[in-house]
Amino acid sequence: MTNSGHNSSKSSSLRFWLPRLAIALLAPVLLLALVEGALRLFHVGHSTALMDPCTAHGRPTTCYNMFFAAPFFPPGIIKTPQFFSLSPNRPPNTYRIVILGESAAMGDPDFAYGFGRYLEVMLRERFPGTKFEVVNTGMVAINSHVSVIIARELADYHPDLYLVYAGSNEVVGPYGPGTVLTNSLMNPAVIQASIFARSSRIGQLLTEHGKPPGDWRGMEMFLNKQVRVDSPRLPQAYRNFERNLREIAHIGTDVGAQVLFSTIATNLRDCAPFASLHRENLTPDLLRTWTDLVQRAEALETSGAYSEALKLYLDAARIDDQYAELQFRIARCYWALADYSSAKQRYVQARDLDTLRFRADTRINDIIRTVATNSGPHVRLLDTQSLFATESHNGITGGELLYDHVHLTPLGSYLLARSAYQQIAKVLPHSGQNTDPLAQAECERLLALTAHDRARVAGEMVERIQKQPFASQLNHSEQVQNLLLRSNSSETPQETLAQYQWAIAQHPDDLTLHYKFGFFLFDYNRQASAQEFIRAQPCDGFPVFLPDGTRVM
Repeated sequence: MTNSGHNSSKSSSLRFWLPRLAIALLAPVLLLALVEGALRLFHVGHSTALMDPCTAHGRPTTCYNMFFAAPFFPPGIIKTPQFFSLSPNRPPNTYRIVILGESAAMGDPDFAYGFGRYLEVMLRERFPGTKFEVVNTGMVAINSHVSVIIARELADYHPDLYLVYAGSNEVVGPYGPGTVLTNSLMNPAVIQASIFARSSRIGQLLTEHGKPPGDWRGMEMFLNKQVRVDSPRLPQAYRNFERNLREIAHIGTDVGAQVLFSTIATNLRDCAPFASLHRENLTPDLLRTWTDLVQRAEALETSGAYSEALKLYLDAARIDDQYAELQFRIARCYWALADYSSAKQRYVQARDLDTLRFRADTRINDIIRTVATNSGPHVRLLDTQSLFATESHNGITGGELLYDHVHLTPLGSYLLARSAYQQIAKVLPHSGQNTDPLAQAECERLLALTAHDRARVAGEMVERIQKQPFASQLNHSEQVQNLLLRSNSSETPQETLAQYQWAIAQHPDDLTLHYKFGFFLFDYNRQASAQEFIRAQPCDGFPVFLPDGTRVM
């Protein structure tokens, strides 16, 4: 056969097979597109866009979509931020701040006293000529894979500043190596494909019918998801975190916003590791020797013989220094012996070795610093970790600033907000006015953070830490005792009432004040409580419930 005949035969073969191959590849795609379109047409499933059209006080606006987070949680479990609404067109003379992060950014255990609220009050009082919108998108159990999507979707709303307090959940949050929320495949392309699939109506249909509804059990859900510090999967989690932070920086700068990245404060002194694992390849004989040393040292520590206990603990560490709880014990001995530098080093080691990784470790904060300092002039660093160390006893952050492992006390929230305020105030016009940050007491009076509410929140934290993994911590009884002391209040209901009434009189349009006032009134006057909840309604048609579940409207 001649070459021309061979080429002709080959060309004919290609003409025969190419259309059939194209049909074979495109037909499933076309079918899926048709099915997806039909499901949308018949309103099967939900949009997972961040914002939905709504009305507030009769005016068209957009509201947070309650189904946005569905792709990141098991069926039947959707965690949400505090509800917010935003006008697509930023009103004149408005400074819009978007807070990104997890539960600590949201303000857990009570969003009304999170650092975003302190920041809002400071700005509002010192710059009365500007309207400040502090949009807190912080959400329980998410991580940077979710925050970057929020940042991208809110870019169309022209924020002036992204304030990012994120990094606690990179291991346990969606697509982390220690998660129970999604699969833990961490390749960026696979993650994007998974999010796309789970956001589609087909994906929602398959997910909802593929598994029974879940039950949210907080941190207890992660007990079987321990991750060693030398896990080969951690480096990819760190790379994903850095990639997401850089993407947030690009999103912000592309729309002309400032980006403020904060390091994460963690409780070192008053939060023992949640879980520990011995080093691999530890022989049974060495384990017995290690256990004997630790038990003898523990008895000495309990009797106050810290020097002798420390020697035995250090002997045990020479056998196995990977056990997080041992490092915490060593740190406590150094603290008792007033060697605070060595104590801090060991407390940090204990946190970084903790195999239930609910706290941002050293590498996470290093990444935040690197991205913040290398992303251009519009991206800045807020070093909360260092700030909290400076404000803590002997330079080691503890329970005075953090209720548990990462959630901020009122003092912690104030300090973080004050630091953010000082950064923001630099770029705002002030015409010689007083721009010094408000004192903590002034902020808390305007927030109506009463003695009653301080005690209530502390009492809620006592209940929370009775569960795992808190209940197994080495210093659990000490944590409970400290919170019980905070849960007592001698404030009378009349005094609490007066403080709420004063704060609301200063700013009657503060929906959060009305919401918290409604909670307070519930035990005394149900009708007045219902009226406050109605006043706190964030958008028209939003359902209003009393604390006992009774629907008001």
